[in-house]
Amino acid sequence: MSGIYIHIPFCKQACSYCDFHFSTSLKSKDAFLSSLIREIELQKNYLGEDAKVETVYFGGGTPSLLSAKELDKIFKTLYDNFSIAKNAEITLEANPDDLSKLKLQELKSSPVNRLSIGIQSFFEADLNLMNRAHTAQLAENCIKESQQAGFENITADLIYGTPGLSDENWRKNLAKVFSYDIPHLSSYSLTVEEKTPLESHIKKGKVKPVDEEQSAEQFLILMDEAAKNGYEHYEISNFCKPGFHSRHNSNYWKGIKYLGLGPSAHSFDGNARQWNVSNNFRYIQSIAENKIPSEKETLTLEQKFNEYMMTGLRTSTGISLEKVKTEFGENHLNTLLTEAKIYLNSDKIIQKENHLILTNQGKLIADRISSDFFA
Repeated sequence: MSGIYIHIPFCKQACSYCDFHFSTSLKSKDAFLSSLIREIELQKNYLGEDAKVETVYFGGGTPSLLSAKELDKIFKTLYDNFSIAKNAEITLEANPDDLSKLKLQELKSSPVNRLSIGIQSFFEADLNLMNRAHTAQLAENCIKESQQAGFENITADLIYGTPGLSDENWRKNLAKVFSYDIPHLSSYSLTVEEKTPLESHIKKGKVKPVDEEQSAEQFLILMDEAAKNGYEHYEISNFCKPGFHSRHNSNYWKGIKYLGLGPSAHSFDGNARQWNVSNNFRYIQSIAENKIPSEKETLTLEQKFNEYMMTGLRTSTGISLEKVKTEFGENHLNTLLTEAKIYLNSDKIIQKENHLILTNQGKLIADRISSDFFA
């Protein structure tokens, strides 16, 4: 089992909060696509000759900027060079302003069987603050039209904790998503990343700082409302109806191999991580020389342990004490149990069936707890 991630580094405009690698200029798009096709061919053995690819994920950037013809060429090259499972989960991230009826028909005729739609909010004030390219009405329309086009496996992104977003409006955002019976929801607290327009606007006083207490309250509301509507909270930021968890992202948290293609994309072969250069020109230039423009790091036992603490705690199954013992040794297990006592005693963590699992209150400080567990 393995997965493939494809990074499409282009956007129509820059969202104020985003620090992912992308360009708003499409001048190099054709050259990038040619390089991506070549990288697929160069990396065909990364996952192993007999590896079965169970998931493919188009992220970015904005993958929905690709035309049907461009997607077809990528898919043909993928299927020519990898063994893609017949029931593979194939996700494409899309913005509402790209999802016209014609676009949805084209996507439905492609191997794409899961849409990840960047809604973020159903309120114009939030969308303007985030500098999103779509309107609230487009957000609603694209959900309806995606369902009418035959897409059942849809996930929507929502952001909470934005300055000016009241608890009442946050509840309305959630109610709107639930009203469409979307089977999956990914929801994130607004984070102010360095060197983003949002950080600059806050420093200049154009935008209020993020209120951490309100953000925490809205996270609690999110968990409560999702549970009431039959969603499983299977990872800190992810909720789904039964049978609709993200197979691709779940594999990340389980430590399963994946190949990242495109500038800034990351890969993991079970023992080492590698990441491509976050520069479109250098990426294209290197691939033209049949070289993968990447750096590589072989993980130590301690690094693998720390990653398991970070990813395991974020999931509903938590940290397996048996796995810690067998894969990392008695010393790591004993130290972990010692560190966990304070959180067990304060009801931030529970121990269930030999697993350490975060409570809702513990999820509010998940990063702090996982860092305390690091070797």
